[in-house]
Amino acid sequence: MSEPIIAPSLRSAEDGAATPIHCLYESELAAFVEARPSFVKGFVALEAFKAKAGQVLVLPTPQGVVDRVLLGLGERGKADAMLFRALPGRLPAGDFRLSATPEGLDPGQIALAFALGAYRFDRYRPRTGEEPRRLVADPEVDLDEVRAVAHACALARDMINTPANDLGPLQIETIAREIAERYGATIAMVTGDDLLAENYPAVHAVGRAAVPARAPRMIEISWGDASHPRVAIIGKGVVFDTGGLDIKPSSGMRLMKKDMGGAAHALALGRMVMAAGLPVALSVLVPVVENAIAGDAMRPGDVLATRSGLTVEVGNTDAEGRLILADALTRAGELEPVLTLDLATLTGAARVALGPQVIPFFTPDDDLAGEIEAGARAAADPLWRLPLWDGYREAVESDIADLKNDPDAWAQAGAMTAALFLQRFAPTTGAWAHFDIFAWNPKARPGHPAGGEAQVIRGLYAMLKAKFPKGAGA
Repeated sequence: MSEPIIAPSLRSAEDGAATPIHCLYESELAAFVEARPSFVKGFVALEAFKAKAGQVLVLPTPQGVVDRVLLGLGERGKADAMLFRALPGRLPAGDFRLSATPEGLDPGQIALAFALGAYRFDRYRPRTGEEPRRLVADPEVDLDEVRAVAHACALARDMINTPANDLGPLQIETIAREIAERYGATIAMVTGDDLLAENYPAVHAVGRAAVPARAPRMIEISWGDASHPRVAIIGKGVVFDTGGLDIKPSSGMRLMKKDMGGAAHALALGRMVMAAGLPVALSVLVPVVENAIAGDAMRPGDVLATRSGLTVEVGNTDAEGRLILADALTRAGELEPVLTLDLATLTGAARVALGPQVIPFFTPDDDLAGEIEAGARAAADPLWRLPLWDGYREAVESDIADLKNDPDAWAQAGAMTAALFLQRFAPTTGAWAHFDIFAWNPKARPGHPAGGEAQVIRGLYAMLKAKFPKGAGA
């Protein structure tokens, strides 16, 4: 598997005519219709178009050709640019332009939303001969940047959607190598039993039961000027999670091809940073394993060493993600970053707390939390901060080791106790944040097909751009 080829979904204004798109709030619809010929009013009523958020209506001429498109923005003051994700799936083939950019919305985010909405996963059922839908971007939009972000998000979604038989540790390594080569980064790889020699014992323990062709590995990409602030991005890469000897039921295993979603997100966010040339020294750390079942699989009750020197009692082999992240976080600390971000499809408890669309994050740093939240608002990329509650720390303490990977049931807050476990390994040289992503749309909605989804990385990219502006490192 290699990086995706992105179909053209955006163009500049110089490339010819385009069909207009009128963006309407619910309160504006009546006046818009009254100013048009009577057949328009009838067509709007027939199609039950109310200008609700994300509603799309293609208006024809009396001759039956496309005249213009209406996009509903819903209630005034509540619209965001991601509504424009709904457009590509509702439009006929052709080129389109906004008659006016809605007040308060960023043209670049609108263009990005359109590109995100054009995504389709068609590896196993290719679309042939289909004409594209393209948006004419505002002249002020940096199309190169928008395309780079859309490409990175498509890469993450393609990786998540691809089943484990076609996306194993080697394929993730190949993608990482392609990204590194494209942007002049260096890449280091530790594979199989070499993980023990290089002191990644927890990564090895989780992945050692896989067949040799799918051996565990630790991937490290390094990019940028070493004199710039060091930023570490870490992603959980479990290419398939059986649960190990504490095997999952079939219903729980069905979507476990997406358990490498953290790795996909880390590589995608790293790609955005490199494409933008941000003035940082970037480290992307991706531990990649298959949590398989075999005679050499780790067992409940085993006590594992970690890179940090802390020992971990394995109470549940299905809580493997935090084990590989422990080694990766320790490695990040050795690089002395000013900022560390880890992304992982870690707990079902996060979904119980906030559902599939809102992502919880954890950090002890209030300033960083504010920066993350500002970036998320700017990018309309929903997340919510949850606390690292001190009262639950003892729930991850073991009687025979330093820690255990299955917290005591009395604490209940599974996403929080997982974050508290990771905090024990987080770098102390700078700020740290953990994101418990879902990486999946369980239900299709306009512009968001069911399947793999890129979450929080658009907001994190916006945060990093604000925190490390170009020219700051000159």
